[in-house]
Amino acid sequence: MAGASMKDIKLRIKSVESTMQITKAMELVASSKLRRAKERQERCRPYFTELKETLDEIEAATSDFSSPYQTQREVKKRCLIVIAGDRGLAGGYNSNIFKAVTEMMQDGVATCVLPIGKRAVEFFVRKGIEILTDDFAEAADISVADCFTISNLVTKGYLSGQFDEVSIVFTQFVSMLTQTPASEKLLPLQAGHRKRETGLRPLVLYEPSPVIVYNAIVPNYIAGMIYGSMCESIASELGARRTAMDAASKNAAEMIDDLSLRYNRARQGAITQEITEIVAGAEH
Repeated sequence: MAGASMKDIKLRIKSVESTMQITKAMELVASSKLRRAKERQERCRPYFTELKETLDEIEAATSDFSSPYQTQREVKKRCLIVIAGDRGLAGGYNSNIFKAVTEMMQDGVATCVLPIGKRAVEFFVRKGIEILTDDFAEAADISVADCFTISNLVTKGYLSGQFDEVSIVFTQFVSMLTQTPASEKLLPLQAGHRKRETGLRPLVLYEPSPVIVYNAIVPNYIAGMIYGSMCESIASELGARRTAMDAASKNAAEMIDDLSLRYNRARQGAITQEITEIVAGAEH
């Protein structure tokens, strides 16, 4: 009986050790990918910051500026770009973003979604919510070019009146241990608050016109916002997965210690029983 119990414990220890090797490996992979994700975000940020500054400069330098991308209208329908992961094992990363989206949709406004990531597609299909397109179901494969494609899709939908507002819901990377769901309105754009410069300043000519140049830049700027949110979300997912795998590895180590203690006690009990039987046999 004791031998059978010891064998079961030993098999369980080997199983937990195998699991711990997997969680350790996933933790190391997440740490490595996280560093690259943060570096990619830092490299691209200056380009898109420059685009935003250019938009503000055009608006500030143009009298009676007006753009269809700034038109405020009654929100009868909106489009949400929702970024989630392709798989689990990342703590509350996916569930937190879906909870935030669900809370946003409780205001009764008609909503269509553009999901990014397998888990996002699965969630909205299960909920029966209108999906604009599911062409971006692989979050890990989203490139800058894909972000431009998404931008062109939502800007055309906004201009055509298909929806009156476009927002993006993503996870903001605060630190290795903290990632928080966030949302940001992409369209309509808020009017710039830069004051018109007085006195002498460089004369910039925009051809064919400032408004046309502004409207041509907006889709690129929106693409940059989407790409930045993607980088934040990917970094957040990797950070959450690293934390979850670290906790899983620690739990596995504690379980192995507990099982080893039980194994040693069972082994000690078996030895004691054998000695008792030998002594009893010698007395007879």
